[in-house]
Amino acid sequence: MATEIERRFLVTTPAWRDATTRTRRLVQGYVAREDGVAVRLRLVDDQAWLTIKGPGGLIRPEFEYAVPPADALAMLDTLCAGRRIAKTRHDVPHDGLLWEVDVFEGPLAGLIIAEVELPAPDHSVGVPPWAGREITGDTRYANAVLASAEAPPRG
Repeated sequence: MATEIERRFLVTTPAWRDATTRTRRLVQGYVAREDGVAVRLRLVDDQAWLTIKGPGGLIRPEFEYAVPPADALAMLDTLCAGRRIAKTRHDVPHDGLLWEVDVFEGPLAGLIIAEVELPAPDHSVGVPPWAGREITGDTRYANAVLASAEAPPRG
């Protein structure tokens, strides 16, 4: 079984921008979301994936499969209405780990979230100075929830 171990933080300053090594635009939509399980389609450039994520906070099961980009576009258009996110993802190395900083668009504009995948739950994380409050496990900030939101969460 594949497992995702990830911590997430709100971003408080633009200082991360100078350390960006790669940038790409993502569009993702949610085919289904129930009882903490989410089925997601993600399109990045000319590649697409179908991902199934199980419930959890720091640790959760995750299965990912490549799908033809044309199929992903069709599914995003027909199956994900009202459950989509557009964001620009920036890779930012820090303290030996690769952080992904997501700058959201549309109704979520202004929201910036940094996430870092870890090799183990107890792996030491040097939190960058541009990362603020940790939101790991705060379901208001889950992408599956944000995909249906009309604005970023408050507080």
